Amino acid sequence: MMKRNFPALLLYSFGFLLLWEWLRPVEQLTDTDNMETFVFFLLISFALSFFRMKWIWQSIIKLLFILFSINRFYYEEGFFQSSWLKSFSKDLMDNIGFLLARQWNDLSNEFRTLLFFILLWLMVYLIHYWLLNRQKIFIFFFMTLVYITVLDTFTLYSAKAAIVRTVITGFAVMGLLTYYRITQKEKVNDDRSILRKWMVPLVGMIALSVLLGIAAPKAAPIWPDPVPYFTAAKDKGGNEGSGGISRIGYGTNDERLGGPFVGDNKPVFMYKANGKNYWKVETKDMYTGKGWIPSGSTPIPFMEGDLVPVYSIPEKVETIKETAEVFFNTNYSSLSFIIYPAGIQKILEVEPKAPDLNKFQIDTTKEKINSFSRDISSYKVDFGIPKYKAVDLMLTTEFDPTVMGTEFYQKYTYLPEGLPLRIKQLTEEITAGKSNWFDKAQAVERYFSNSGYSYDQKKVALPGEQDDYVDQFLFDTKRGYCDNFSTSMAVMLRTIGIPTRWVKGFTGGDFMEYSQGGESRQIYQITNNNAHSWVEVFFPNQGWVPFEPTKGFTNDININYSSGQTSTNNQTPPPAPVKKPQQKDLEETSKTKSKEKSFDFKELWSNTKLFFENNWKLLTLVIVLLAGMTGILYRIRGKWLPFVVMVWYRFKKKDETVGTAYLVLLAQLDRYGIKRKQNQTLRNYAHYIDSFFSTREMTRLTVAYEQYIYHQNLPKGTWKESRKLWENLIKKTIA
Repeated sequence: MMKRNFPALLLYSFGFLLLWEWLRPVEQLTDTDNMETFVFFLLISFALSFFRMKWIWQSIIKLLFILFSINRFYYEEGFFQSSWLKSFSKDLMDNIGFLLARQWNDLSNEFRTLLFFILLWLMVYLIHYWLLNRQKIFIFFFMTLVYITVLDTFTLYSAKAAIVRTVITGFAVMGLLTYYRITQKEKVNDDRSILRKWMVPLVGMIALSVLLGIAAPKAAPIWPDPVPYFTAAKDKGGNEGSGGISRIGYGTNDERLGGPFVGDNKPVFMYKANGKNYWKVETKDMYTGKGWIPSGSTPIPFMEGDLVPVYSIPEKVETIKETAEVFFNTNYSSLSFIIYPAGIQKILEVEPKAPDLNKFQIDTTKEKINSFSRDISSYKVDFGIPKYKAVDLMLTTEFDPTVMGTEFYQKYTYLPEGLPLRIKQLTEEITAGKSNWFDKAQAVERYFSNSGYSYDQKKVALPGEQDDYVDQFLFDTKRGYCDNFSTSMAVMLRTIGIPTRWVKGFTGGDFMEYSQGGESRQIYQITNNNAHSWVEVFFPNQGWVPFEPTKGFTNDININYSSGQTSTNNQTPPPAPVKKPQQKDLEETSKTKSKEKSFDFKELWSNTKLFFENNWKLLTLVIVLLAGMTGILYRIRGKWLPFVVMVWYRFKKKDETVGTAYLVLLAQLDRYGIKRKQNQTLRNYAHYIDSFFSTREMTRLTVAYEQYIYHQNLPKGTWKESRKLWENLIKKTIA
């Protein structure tokens, strides 16, 4: 039994501090008040335990304290009046009935408080048992760390200081308990000088570890905040726009962006054109902090063959006239809206022919075109591909109300109140030294490909109630898909006064085949996986110009840098129209591919080097874990290695096996702790082993081994008889 001295008082104090860490978050995360009363109850309980008061008196004092506290919390009558006690007794009986009926929500506050006191009572008893009887408290220490770290991760409770306090307290109490276990095992006198020699290095180690932990630089988080992701996972199967795990594809509700997606290669439509195009569906102009909504609705009807009333490309911008055909068949579902490329002019040749199918309606605020029927099987669109000049794009340096309307400018630079200031600070830092809007937009566009951001559809956070969607992506997670990248760029440019809007639609899709007939055109297929969003920036003299910030995507636009001022950018002119390959070209391509398939040591080395560069942290962790497991297995080899050896030698049939088996037994006895002395004969050592285990097996086995060593002529069946003796001795060392 531990004495009532200063070290014991320290143990109880540390136990109280560990248990107090469980109470600290309760007041912050729940409606529980008067936490000081519960803390004082813990102090009383630990004091009574330390002074070893009889259990009956401890119970009476604790029970009186509990009743006094409940009276003070919930009853106006004084503690010594019997009326409140009768009322509480009746309430107690009612709540026991609720408890047995599992009607948890009907439990009264008085009964809940009583249960909480009983829980603390039991915890104090457990800590007392762990400290005095078991003299081990690591499990409770570990559970405390898990408790506060989980609360820090999934709640508003900040456990930075709590973790430091818990680590100091936990290591201190484990160090003291180790001291007591050693002194009791070795029967060392409880001398203060010995305790001092133990405590000084213990305190120094703990202090040094904590100081190094606080002062050392902290690496940035490797994984995104899991709370929004788990929140998204909880909403699986929810309504569109709820932020839950959804199937990728075009959706209409963008009020709350974020959360993971599941891929879907279901076809949406096909188109025939002279090259790939991004296909628009709609734009949105009002960022809310969680997603996008349109600022209004201005529907305008028009007919097939009319000029589509969208914001057209200015006349000063040269365009290339193109036509594309969009079509569906029985394998595809038609849509209620029209999908079109930027620069659309007319919708033509709508099939099937019908009066209602010739009617369309466009919401000019969103530039979304709706048809009056879902039965359209195909249509053609005339559109113009703009050929921009860099010198013209660089003309705009600031907002000019005489060139651009103030209302228009305010609409497309609108930002919600409370937008974190660091978004603007980051944008200003990225665009420092750029004088015009175009160079600034390109600087922000390039930023996402050079700053550690990654494209991911699965491990994507969903912003909490207090989080801004862009701020969380830019500074916390840095992981997401097109919505994260495009929204961030649009908002960033707005913070420095550049008008932007958010565009939704589809990428160019996958090449399927060449069209039949004389025309050299390609057919592409669009699936739900091609759903995409990007950014358009408004330049007064050039109109809406698309930008592609999403990592891994390229929306090629035609920009001529040959005249005027040049500017670094990551956008290249669109490729020349693809010609249908001839048979000779196909043969050369086939030869090239066959060469590419040959084994290349340089490529293998490059891929291996790249793999190690990208995964060195994981590989280091695996190596450390393997090394640790190997070390542990080596340390306890005396426990598991004999089983392996017995299984191995059980399949041996030759009599000569007795020689190697005997040497294995000597090594196992040495590991067990029965070492053979120097110059000790085998016979003498065998007698010692037999006296230790109270057997004659080692002597009989030694006779067989000496016969093998000196005569090399063993009687048949020697190993079969000796194996049982050998296994018995091996098993004794395991036990």
